[in-house]
Amino acid sequence: MKKLITLAFTAVCLLVGTQEADACTNLIVGKKASVDGSVICTYNCDSFGFASSLSYSRPGKHEKGEMIAIRRWRGDEVFYIPQVEYTYAVVGLMNEKQVSIMETTWSGRKELQNPDGWMDYFSLINLALQRAASAREAIAVMDGLCRDYGYNATGESFAVCDKDEAWIMELIGKGPGRKGAVWVARRVPDDHICAYANASRIRQFPQAKKLDKKLGFYVTPDGDTMYSADVISFAREMGYYDGPDADFSFREAYGPLDWGAIRYCEARVWSFYRRHYSKEVMDSYLPFLNGDLSEHDELPLWIKPDTLVSYRDIQRDMRDHYEGTALDMTVDISAGPWASPYRNQPLNFQASDGTPMFRERPIGCQQSALTVVCRMRSWLPDALGGVAYFNLDDAAMVAYVPVYCGINRIPEPFRRENNNILEFSFDSAFWMCNWVANMVYPRWSAMYPDLLEAQTELEDYYEADQAKVEEHAAGLTPGELSDYLTGKTIAYADRMMQRWDKLAKLLIVKHNDQIMRPSKDGGVIPGRHTSPAYSPVFVDAVLEATGERYVRKEVQ
Repeated sequence: MKKLITLAFTAVCLLVGTQEADACTNLIVGKKASVDGSVICTYNCDSFGFASSLSYSRPGKHEKGEMIAIRRWRGDEVFYIPQVEYTYAVVGLMNEKQVSIMETTWSGRKELQNPDGWMDYFSLINLALQRAASAREAIAVMDGLCRDYGYNATGESFAVCDKDEAWIMELIGKGPGRKGAVWVARRVPDDHICAYANASRIRQFPQAKKLDKKLGFYVTPDGDTMYSADVISFAREMGYYDGPDADFSFREAYGPLDWGAIRYCEARVWSFYRRHYSKEVMDSYLPFLNGDLSEHDELPLWIKPDTLVSYRDIQRDMRDHYEGTALDMTVDISAGPWASPYRNQPLNFQASDGTPMFRERPIGCQQSALTVVCRMRSWLPDALGGVAYFNLDDAAMVAYVPVYCGINRIPEPFRRENNNILEFSFDSAFWMCNWVANMVYPRWSAMYPDLLEAQTELEDYYEADQAKVEEHAAGLTPGELSDYLTGKTIAYADRMMQRWDKLAKLLIVKHNDQIMRPSKDGGVIPGRHTSPAYSPVFVDAVLEATGERYVRKEVQ
């Protein structure tokens, strides 16, 4: 029997040097760094031109000799590989064992892309989720798939997490005609947080003396670092490195930073760290973000936060636009009259005199196709403990909807057939969220408070209701629990769609013709309208640029 594997998300997230591209971000929280002992990992999947969806693959036993089909991200060619004896259920990027895998792409050495490899990063993610009961097992599965079938994509970082451990894995292929991949995986300390944003971040790493012959790769004695058998020797062979093994840096060999990778990628990591660590210390890295490597030539791979972090904190971090930092996107003339943190494409452009310019690339950005915050909890049954807070579109512009990993079907607004990039639908979470977002983007300071009110209302409700769900679930059988959690997830998604429909209608009535009517409890009320104030920075810039042109004068 042959079966076609279904990708959990139709998505791509790619950065190529400083060229125009997209910007995915992963944030990671160890269980002792979180408020309640959760392991947390996130994903903003940022790319123009597609509407994503949420998929579900059922668990099941498989016959010996059964094959499955793998279709690469781009192209119609199909490859068949043997199925394993048992596959786990997968909802999006989390499986029934609370294993979650996220990704963010960096280009790395272009000559190491192997066009003949069968595996791309989403094939690796989905097969590992179907086949692995832990993060460590998932890393081993991905290594084996690359060795058996070859890897065809560019450099990739993975957040590989379960209910007990959080790992970061960096991987790149070996070039045309060579199967396998070179990689390093490190366990994030339980009391630390970490982040990735389209740039290689692992440099030197602990090393083992002996290869684990059963696994086929190295594992350090403490078990907290794993790496491919030839990660150093291959770099020597290719001329990327010629120093002592102990000084080997994965990033310098396979994904060296340029200015764009620092400012467009590492700056997102910096902003996340700054939210949870000494602002004074983190601001000492500002010269590094501007390309000055004299004092710092890297950010910490991970940090211990000053205070414990909640999943709600991480949701807010996924909406970051550098507010309150030296890179704040709302406080200069480019923010426009309503202090918007959003900028149109392109990323790189020129002034009329030829001066090269750029715009910032924050964690929260308009091209997100989906956003997810995965929360894994070891003290609860897997079906209940694993929650993916999910929605389609920009994290700053949506409410995160709880999706339990124990569900047995997908809510209608998140299904593939209801999310067509070329056809608006009121049944589509993607289009309902984009409908609202694209009203708010250009009139940020005027409209965003209304969106924030709806967002907070929903997420407060979800948090309170989830506590009740956990109480109710205590006495349920596994089958009853799956049905119950499915019903709750569907109800959560429906509630979001109804609230966003109400919000969209409020925005067009309240802000019609660029005025502001008074509102209360999500509805417009009688009263005198006002006009939203221009940003003072914008007004001052207009005065400076136009001189007396718009200065009011008294009649003489």
